[in-house]
Amino acid sequence: MFFILSIAIVFVAFLAWMTMRKSNQPASAVAGIVCIIFFLIASSQFFTVVPAGNVGVVDFFGIVSEKTLPAGIDLVNPLANVIKFSIQTKEHKETMQVLSREGLTIGLEISALYRLDADSAARVYKTVAGGDYETIILIPQFRSISRSVTASFQASALYSTERERLGVAIQEELARAVAPRGVIIESTPLRNVALPTQLTEAIEQKQRADQESQRMEFILTKEKQEATRKRIEAQGISDFQNIVAKGISDQLLRWKGIEATEKLASSTNAKVIVIGAGKDGLPLILDTK
Repeated sequence: MFFILSIAIVFVAFLAWMTMRKSNQPASAVAGIVCIIFFLIASSQFFTVVPAGNVGVVDFFGIVSEKTLPAGIDLVNPLANVIKFSIQTKEHKETMQVLSREGLTIGLEISALYRLDADSAARVYKTVAGGDYETIILIPQFRSISRSVTASFQASALYSTERERLGVAIQEELARAVAPRGVIIESTPLRNVALPTQLTEAIEQKQRADQESQRMEFILTKEKQEATRKRIEAQGISDFQNIVAKGISDQLLRWKGIEATEKLASSTNAKVIVIGAGKDGLPLILDTK
């Protein structure tokens, strides 16, 4: 409508300028300036600027073009209306109370990272009231799916290992639900899972008991290994003694005694030697000092 109004003003100003120009009236210059200004304004309606991260949907009196306008300066029908949709990634946060498989109440803080599919912007404009797909499609589905998926998990499992799997499950279900409507789900990160206090305390006690049990198992294993080591060491000593005992005979002892007697007898120390007084008839040597 502004384009039509501008054209009308240009036409009227041009006629006024022509009329005043023939009669050499001073106001003809003003009419000429008005004509030029509104002509430029009308010409600018042939172009539109789509901001970065957006696409434009062209609506020409109810006829919506399936081809969207990319970001930048685009040539358009001046009588058409261009509606701009953001295709940038957005975040929606939810804090809700949900039920687990056992019926326990869990506090869930979760976000959804999403964006509009550029090729679906025209379809969203035509099928969603006011093009508000976030309020009408995304948020209700996000809340419903978060509750239904969490209800399939046990509360105790969400204390540690299953949190990541819960986020992935919600993302997959939500993506399947909103993808046909032109919404792309990038991820659904869990910011916090608040379990009931009694359940948290019970889980922590169980974990402490498991850790204590593992510590005792380690101690018992270590003691068993030490006992095995000592048993092997004792067996080695016993084997050594048996081998040594078998290698010592009476003849060897007698020969060693003779060698010792010869060394003592040849020494310069004062001594008394009693012949035949020792065991097995060996000399008995007494030191006089």
